[in-house]
Amino acid sequence: MKHTITLIPGDGTGPEIAEATRRVLDATGVAIEWEVVEAGAEVMERYGTPLPQEVLDSVRRNKVALKGPITTPIGTGFRSVNVALRQELGLYACVRPCKLYKGVRSRYDRVDLVIVRENTEDLYAGVEWDLGTPQARQIIEMSQGKIRPDSAISIKPISETGSRRIIRYAFEYALANGRRKVTAVAKANIMKYTDGLFFRVGREVARGYEGRIQYEEMLVDNMSMQLVQKPELYDVLVLPNLYGDILSDLAAGLVGGLGVAPGANIGDEYAVFEAIHGSAPKYKGQNKVNPTALILSGMLMLRHLGEKEAADRLERAVAHVIAEGRFVTYDLKPRRDDPTAVGTKEMADAIVAALEAGV
Repeated sequence: MKHTITLIPGDGTGPEIAEATRRVLDATGVAIEWEVVEAGAEVMERYGTPLPQEVLDSVRRNKVALKGPITTPIGTGFRSVNVALRQELGLYACVRPCKLYKGVRSRYDRVDLVIVRENTEDLYAGVEWDLGTPQARQIIEMSQGKIRPDSAISIKPISETGSRRIIRYAFEYALANGRRKVTAVAKANIMKYTDGLFFRVGREVARGYEGRIQYEEMLVDNMSMQLVQKPELYDVLVLPNLYGDILSDLAAGLVGGLGVAPGANIGDEYAVFEAIHGSAPKYKGQNKVNPTALILSGMLMLRHLGEKEAADRLERAVAHVIAEGRFVTYDLKPRRDDPTAVGTKEMADAIVAALEAGV
């Protein structure tokens, strides 16, 4: 079956990483027709926006996109392209697998967990007012002295609908991927209504999976310590937006950093797969940046498309190249100044060779 996929190369080092990923995915043998569209800071002069309408139209038409890192224009008033894509396309689940591959430098021996982060509400909903605005003053007055008069205000909405949707997604992900446990993470001992709602919904959803998936709850501060001390005890973590953003980067740090951390943003109709790291414009055109994160995001995309066998072969090829340690970028070498480090293109070549050899 042929899949038509929207490819958003991004900017900075994005196009180099995207091209490397495209070559690797094509080498799996899966029939993919790529529809390339542009977004990011570098297209603003041409389109007047970092997110042209044709990008959204393409993703809506094809349902699935692979996106390279994109620079958010600073001081322009434009919102993040990543956030805009999630909001426009209803991508409510941010899925961040954090798996330690042999050959990656880490303080740990075994980490294999998945962060499932709610993507649409919480403090990231953008409901806020600057100090001195009428709305901020009104809320300060309503607080009866609990908020200082010189405060800016952000609102933290946590809905039953959003919580149920993301927690159910986490359980279904666990079932589909042979996972054993879902851990809901919040701060319900302090935020009894918002985070308390998240836990309450979690217990309701968990009852439908009794005997199949274990359920537990952790406070976010304790979870941060537990991840650092004994990450091997955890499997699928489901969190509201802000906590999920923070702990997904912490978990990436356990397995070698953002350079090896794939990401997926999933909704009921559309899915966008992306590397989580930035566009690193200072390295643009230098053939230097590690392509692993976007290649592994492509592996997640293949699984989403039902191409499980190809996805498994791709993961094995990536793991082989990293474990062998010969054809890897500087950040995957024991020393970052190792002269034997290769470039983005050469690492992709090695993964293609591993795929063709059937490792």
